[in-house]
Parts: sequence; C-alpha cells; structure tokens
Amino acid sequence: MPGRSPLIGITMGDPAGVGPEITAKALATPSVTTSCRPVVIGDRSVMEATLSLLRSPLRLHVVAKPGEARFEPGTLECLDLGNVDAASLPRGQVSAEAGRAAYAYIEAAVRLCQAGEIDGMVTAPVNKEGLAAAGVQHSGHTEILARLSDTRDFAMLLMGRELKVIHVTTHVALRRVPELCTRERVLKVIRLAQQTMNGLGVPRPRIAVCGLNPHAGEDGLFGDEEKREIIPAAEAARRDGLDVHGPLPADTLFSRARGGEFDIVVAMYHDQGHVPVKTLGFTYDEAKGQWTGLSGVNVTVGLPFLRVSVDHGTAFDRAWKGIANPESMLEAIDVAVRMLAAKTT
Repeated sequence: MPGRSPLIGITMGDPAGVGPEITAKALATPSVTTSCRPVVIGDRSVMEATLSLLRSPLRLHVVAKPGEARFEPGTLECLDLGNVDAASLPRGQVSAEAGRAAYAYIEAAVRLCQAGEIDGMVTAPVNKEGLAAAGVQHSGHTEILARLSDTRDFAMLLMGRELKVIHVTTHVALRRVPELCTRERVLKVIRLAQQTMNGLGVPRPRIAVCGLNPHAGEDGLFGDEEKREIIPAAEAARRDGLDVHGPLPADTLFSRARGGEFDIVVAMYHDQGHVPVKTLGFTYDEAKGQWTGLSGVNVTVGLPFLRVSVDHGTAFDRAWKGIANPESMLEAIDVAVRMLAAKTT
C-alpha cells in the first residue's frame, strides 16, 4: 500500500444495536478519514437513518463494490447489501432478521479481504442471541471468522492502553476450560502472542503465561493442569527461544504486566483476560447513567487477513438514541491502520 492509505471495510454489526451509530460517529472524525479509506459494509437504509438521527454532516455514497468508492471529504461510503429495512427493523432488541444481516456483513467482509478488495476489516458488535436466532451455529465473531477463512490456529487478543491479553479459550462454558487448556493449545497461543508482538514492532516480547488455578496450582495443591499441560508448553516455547515467563498467578500477574514487566499475557479463559482489560478501559458513571469510557479493542490473531473489533457489545439499551460512545471504534480503526502499516515496513 505504498503511497496510499489502507482501504478498510467496516462491518456495521447488528443493525438494531449501536454499531451503525458508533461507525457513523467515528467516520465523521477527521483523523479517521485522513489515515485510511473506510467503506461501511452494511445496509443503506440503516446508515441513512443513522445519519439522520445524529444530524450528521456526512453524505451517504452507496457503492456495489469497494473500488467504486470516491472517498470525497464529507462522504460516508457504504457497500449496500440490502438485507434490512430500517423503517421496519425492531430497534434495540434481539431479532433473527438483524442476526442474519450482521452475519451477512461479516461474510461479505471476509470475501472482500480474500479477494484483495479491502486491506483489512474492522467490525462493529454483533449479538450472540441474534446470531443464534438466525441459525448461525458459531458463538461470536472470532469463531465465525475462523470458519469462513478455514483457519485452525487462531486466538482472541484484547488490546487496551495498558494491557495486551491473548486467550487460550474464549466462548466456552467454564467447566470445559480445563480440558481445552492442553499443552498443544497453550503452546500455539504462546507462539501467536510472539507473532502478534513481532507484528507490532516488538522483536523479542516478554510473554507472561497465566496459571489456570488459584496460585497457578500451588505445585498441584489446587489443581494439576499447570504441571501437566501449561508448564510443559511454556518450557517448549523457551526451548524455541521465546522469552516466556510462568505460569504465574492471575491475581498479581496483570498488575505486573500493567506496570511494564511483560509485553503480553496469555490468559487461559475468557473472563480471566477480559476482566482486567475492561476494568482498566471501561468507565461507568452512575450519576450520568452512561459509559464515559470504552477503551480497548479485539484482534483475531492467526487469520490470513487483519480483523480488529470494538471490545463491547450491541448495547441495545443505548441503541438508536444518539448517545452511543464511539471511543472503542476509533481505537479499533487506529489499531488496524497501525497494524497494516507495520506489515508494509
């Protein structure tokens, strides 16, 4: 992409949620359109209704493919899939119609990435109940993208301003986590952590591996998964020359990483990694009754193309009121631009 800013497809997310609004707000920010060429992958009627709701200064330009986009100042480029009608769509609630549309946006973005028509994708939030109502079998973006791209070795990475956390398991019941934290899977995610940090310009990252059990098992006293699976994986990674530490107890590890001792943390399960990142990045003001900070993004590591996402849900309670916070979307676009730039240098 020498001499040209990256062309990024932004999936609209569940049209009944905050995705259209945070997308429109982000694309009205001058720093976004000077750093990349964004095309919304969604529905014309929904984006028209969103711009009207926000009284946005942006004009909608509808295209049938990304190559038709003009990227003129004050213009929002939209690839219209024609899946939903904003006038009849139930807003702020789960529906199969919205779930089907959200899945179609993801599917289209994958095809465009694979065809080289866009350089990467940024995704607005989808709703797992909506996807299920539409008959989509996979539980979230990460698993859908892996299936559509036939990717086997992948992981979810959360990036906040103070922490980077990659996950061994994600959207599974907690009771299944121990059986899924095998030495093979842990080693794969450690290697993906190394690959991710190399892509961000860190040649020899300090990788911390989190224990699964309290006190990282306490030498088998509180569980033997560390001794059987996690320690052998960490040792194998060190033999490969990676700078790997642990497994270390979760109750102190994230504070150490936040303080600068480690560059990235390998978490064993969804909430183990999500809670510290979101505690630092999300701020709720009870007096105002709203989120005043939504910092953090989600990157799917291991795909054959770049995918960055906001790190929050569809927020149906705040959707279509003009009050959604675009902070995470702005960060997601910025991270995508930086990661694509790193690939070309």
